[in-house]
Amino acid sequence: MTGAFAASSSTPLSLTFLIALVPKKALILGATGQTGRVLLRELLASSQFSKVGEYGRNITPGDDIRIGKDKLEQKVINFDKLDEASLQDGRWDVVYITLGTTRKNAGSAEAFEKIDRDYVINAANAARVPDIEQRLVYLSRHKSAGANSASSFLYPRSKGQTEIGLAKLGYNDTIVFRPGMLLGAHRKETRIAESILVTITGALSHISDSISIQIPMLAKAICRAGILGSGALPASAAASTVGKDEAKFTMIPNSGGIALGNAQD
Repeated sequence: MTGAFAASSSTPLSLTFLIALVPKKALILGATGQTGRVLLRELLASSQFSKVGEYGRNITPGDDIRIGKDKLEQKVINFDKLDEASLQDGRWDVVYITLGTTRKNAGSAEAFEKIDRDYVINAANAARVPDIEQRLVYLSRHKSAGANSASSFLYPRSKGQTEIGLAKLGYNDTIVFRPGMLLGAHRKETRIAESILVTITGALSHISDSISIQIPMLAKAICRAGILGSGALPASAAASTVGKDEAKFTMIPNSGGIALGNAQD
């Protein structure tokens, strides 16, 4: 869906810049994850946002906030009691979601889907305000694993169902990132298989821009997409329309994330 909030592909360049320069309010859900914590820093450092809300089960410690603390609003919420979270009250222009988990951390397949799919869709729905223009930007599954709502495999099925669920919520603009392997993660636990894969994909990334992406670059791209919107994305973002009927959204692949992350402001 489009609206006054999003520039069209025929929008004059000068108007596109004016749209991007209008101060916005951003909400981020999942700001303590590997990509979310870097995205939060990008949002706080950006002059495009006059207010940034960080809501979640956990929030970033104050000592870790180096810049933009004066425009940050933090709130611990219970995703099982979203009616008490007052997500609509902020009337957020852009809602960023980098919330997710693993089956291992969730403890079961059922718990994984609850966090990875239900929490995401329900929170996005709770933040939707029908009488204002809003944009939704979601970090989905990395490309190598795919996202397929009809898959018999847990991870791609959950991500595919989440993408469709978000697209049906009625946001004026929904953007989904499907990156490759994320490089530069700093985890407390060691994932041997992932470490090996990261080494391999890191080497292959010099050959192809569809395999992996550095987390700081991805965070910059996600931030920028939320500012520009689908209609004003550069051709280098390689964006495409995905979905059917009332569940369409803009998808940005790994190569587009790299291009957006490298773009100059």
